[in-house]
Amino acid sequence: MKKITLMALACAMFMVPSVASAQEVTYVEDPAQGYTFNRFQDNWFIEGLGGAGVMMSKWDKNLDFGDRIGWKGNLYIGKWFSPVMGVRFGGEFNQMKGATLKNDAMGLRTDQAGKNGTMMQQFNNIGIAGDVMINVTNWWCGYRPGRFYNAIPYVGFGHHWAVYREDKNSKGDWSYAGQKKQDGVKRYARNYSGRAGLLNTFRLGEHVNLLLDLRFEMMQEHVDGTGVRTWVEYPSALLGLSYKFNKTEWTAPVVPVCPTYKCTDAECDALTARLAAADRKIADLERQLKACLEKKNDANDGGDKKVYDKNAPLAIVYFPKNVSKIVGVQNDVVNAVGDVMLDENKSYTLTGWADNYTGNDKINTRLRKDRVATVKNALVSKGVAESRLDTQIDDRNRPDADFGPKSAPLSRAVTIVRK
Repeated sequence: MKKITLMALACAMFMVPSVASAQEVTYVEDPAQGYTFNRFQDNWFIEGLGGAGVMMSKWDKNLDFGDRIGWKGNLYIGKWFSPVMGVRFGGEFNQMKGATLKNDAMGLRTDQAGKNGTMMQQFNNIGIAGDVMINVTNWWCGYRPGRFYNAIPYVGFGHHWAVYREDKNSKGDWSYAGQKKQDGVKRYARNYSGRAGLLNTFRLGEHVNLLLDLRFEMMQEHVDGTGVRTWVEYPSALLGLSYKFNKTEWTAPVVPVCPTYKCTDAECDALTARLAAADRKIADLERQLKACLEKKNDANDGGDKKVYDKNAPLAIVYFPKNVSKIVGVQNDVVNAVGDVMLDENKSYTLTGWADNYTGNDKINTRLRKDRVATVKNALVSKGVAESRLDTQIDDRNRPDADFGPKSAPLSRAVTIVRK
């Protein structure tokens, strides 16, 4: 009953013209589903930065602040793997100026004296470094390709070589010491650093950004005496530019968006009228089916009204010539029969037929078997127990419609009879 009602409603809706068909489905990116990975060659960039840093080691407070400021330079290449996560790697130069005890001074020494018996010294720190970066603006505020400003915290690690010059004579002739040892200590120092910072980017164009890098480093250096390795605080600030290669943006998955249909008053009234008519047809079909089932029950109970021949089939499923597949309206017949079978507790005989006026015995036998098997499988798929369905074939033309060649279409069928 329920399936018949749904079927009737679907048929009624099918007859209603598709008023929304004129409005096309659009496809848009949906950032809520994340972003797709770009090709490996996309989202690369190169950065050039220059600025200054200040030494803050043990003895540096004995020098004026301005005397501890040295130049810095960085050149990086990097890649963004997503709108949030990226890395960069490259080389850097640090001019490190600070104070140490006069007797322990290393590197480029000057006559400038600090307080408490200290003097100024200078190192040129050359090395390589890498950072892992997180774009918190895209993370917290959502990715937007044309955003002017992005805040990008990062952490990283560096490996450096401290290069300095020794005073060979009192006239100030300087040269690089290289691997020279003094008092058993290599004067060419190899050191490490850890760092954290905030990279501020300002969009100048699709491929170019202005950069402001605020950084704090802990650098390992020989700055407080020969052979003494200490960690030096080294804050710095740098300005620069970055250039982005190939594709610079990210693509979200594309999803279809169905238009919201808005009908005029006349269209809405017409649709309402059609639905009301469909409801009336459904109610009438339900009433007819109910009356038919009541008459059938009265006949089976020995009532005065007999509405069908007990030997008549419950249903006949027809097939086109040389076809064993259920087609067209015959699918509705099988579905309706299945509903009846599920409401009853009976067994049934399914008989496959093929007309004897076309083809040959071999072809017709195959058609009979295939047709009855097709109907049985369709009923089983609807939930009818296979044990309730017996199948057979018959090589005679329909015995209850023996009209010679005219009865051939009636024989291209499967009859379903209650046992």
